[in-house]
Amino acid sequence: MAERAVGGAVLDKPVAVRERPRGRGGRRAYAVAAGLVRTARPRQWVKNVLVVAAPVAAGELVSWHTAVRLALVFVLFTAAASAVYLLNDARDAAADRAHPVKRRRPVAAGLVPVPLAYVTGALLALAAAVASAVLCNAMTAALLIAYLVMQCAYCLRLKHVLVVDLAVVTTGFLMRAMIGGVALAIPLSRWFLITTGFGALFMVAAKRYSEAVQMEDARGATRALLTQYTTGYLRFVWQLAAGVAVLGYCLWALESGGVATGSLLPWRQLSMIAFILAVLRYAVFADRGSAGAPEDVVLRDRPLAVIGLVWAAMYGMAVTDL
Repeated sequence: MAERAVGGAVLDKPVAVRERPRGRGGRRAYAVAAGLVRTARPRQWVKNVLVVAAPVAAGELVSWHTAVRLALVFVLFTAAASAVYLLNDARDAAADRAHPVKRRRPVAAGLVPVPLAYVTGALLALAAAVASAVLCNAMTAALLIAYLVMQCAYCLRLKHVLVVDLAVVTTGFLMRAMIGGVALAIPLSRWFLITTGFGALFMVAAKRYSEAVQMEDARGATRALLTQYTTGYLRFVWQLAAGVAVLGYCLWALESGGVATGSLLPWRQLSMIAFILAVLRYAVFADRGSAGAPEDVVLRDRPLAVIGLVWAAMYGMAVTDL
């Protein structure tokens, strides 16, 4: 306390004492850890549900052994994808700061240091590769490691190569869909591969088209390759891919000659209606230039989500012959 004389009297005057902040280091560490988790894109982990696509298509999702094996593959692929996101955000931090949405990413915003993102991504990738080699069969490990190598090459160079960037991202989705079948030694149908591959290309090209439309004035600052694409070309790609995906699915559905084998109703053929409606609904957002991340489009649009659930029910009854 300090003393002060007022009219002969001595009064006590409180003096503010600056206290040392407590727990700042702990809060900072928590913020960085939370930033790393956000950079790993938890919302996009839903994409890795594609690992069950091949077993479901083959009607093989019926035992605990299958479920445990697919859960393991899901975790490993999620770790691999998260490692790629960390490496990608570390490398693209400067470009992301020019993007109205991506600048909020933890690395671009400065919440997560770039070196830490690199190290965490590298360790996560190494752990996923080693675990797949130890816990899975050789083909599954080879496919997951090939995914990691391809995605790292994409982050370093291939994202700047015209058309190849679309092919690499599409192949990443296709690998997700293939790895479940590879892990369980299930033969992959040609129609399954065609529909999945071109369906993925449809969504990838639609996202690129939307980004080109939304960032027309500054797209070179956010993704340099967008300056080499025209919106007309990207529109052509997603329209072509949508058409081939629908054709592939219809050929699968009609492969049995239009006759249901043991089902009460021809679910294979009826599921074409829901599939085509889902593609047409998604194309609305692609045409508007508002088709961002596929999981956001599907989860935010209720009619599309309902159509997807109806299709999933019909598809399930088709492959199980109900």
